[in-house]
Amino acid sequence: MIPAQLELLLKKQHYALVGKNKHSAVQICNYTKQSIRGKDICYKEKFYGIKSHRCCQMTPAIEFCQHKCVFCWRAIEHNQGINIPKIDNPKEIIDECMKAQKKLLAGFGGSKDADKKKFQEAQTPNQFAISLSGEPTIYKKLPELLDELKQRNITSFVVSNGENPEMLKKINPTQLYVSMIAPNEPLFKKISNSCYKDCWKRYLKALKLLKLKSKTTRTVLRLTLIKGLNMLEPENYSKLITLATPDFIEIKSYMHVGFSQKRLKRENMPLHEEVNKFAQELLKFLPNYKLIGEKEISRVVLLSNGKKNKLIA
Repeated sequence: MIPAQLELLLKKQHYALVGKNKHSAVQICNYTKQSIRGKDICYKEKFYGIKSHRCCQMTPAIEFCQHKCVFCWRAIEHNQGINIPKIDNPKEIIDECMKAQKKLLAGFGGSKDADKKKFQEAQTPNQFAISLSGEPTIYKKLPELLDELKQRNITSFVVSNGENPEMLKKINPTQLYVSMIAPNEPLFKKISNSCYKDCWKRYLKALKLLKLKSKTTRTVLRLTLIKGLNMLEPENYSKLITLATPDFIEIKSYMHVGFSQKRLKRENMPLHEEVNKFAQELLKFLPNYKLIGEKEISRVVLLSNGKKNKLIA
């Protein structure tokens, strides 16, 4: 279904397209590889207790998105729009993701530095990170996909840009993220390049909805900080955060990788110390939150209001 040029580009980037209609994909996360080699783990393992070597990084909407964010490391020039013409069923997507993950990891079996136990466990992922590329809420059967994962005892983290609040109402993943990229409407539109004229209205609705979703799932706001662009107005950020009242707030540096290098400079990537300093500024306006974790190499800090256990028991 996707253009041949895009399919070739994705394969060069080690994506495995899955499903009959090829709107879903898997890519092995760097931290999955590092965990198997015993070198490092993802900050999500440190913060939330998932296992990096058993995480499947996937998307049901490859290159389908309402945004063309300036900081996106993906090839936004190949954005496929906001409607997937023909969709695959959830069971097919999950089964093929598992097979693709196993195939992509095959080379690690003979590696001298691979942890054999972790390698074996990695063959059967128990966590799906639904955030690889594109906007997952565009996939119309996302609720059914999450239900199927739950039936298989697989946890799920869904990351959304918040532009489809009606779908957010319908889903209950293990953990629901909404991205936060700006403290005000003009900057939000500048950074997101949204296809919707009412994008800010949609986003505010998603933030308010996130507060309600906290009753049925664990909720997170993820702030992506871009030095020289959106590291400002902490009080206005705090007002938006209060609309959502998430269980956790991830404050993370923009990373100067992939196709974002064509749009931004390396100087736009804040140091961990700068991320931490901005978090401290935010905390001045968020008395119910505390800084409970950080991972320096990932340039990320974690805030919590203490209402939910950070670990998946």
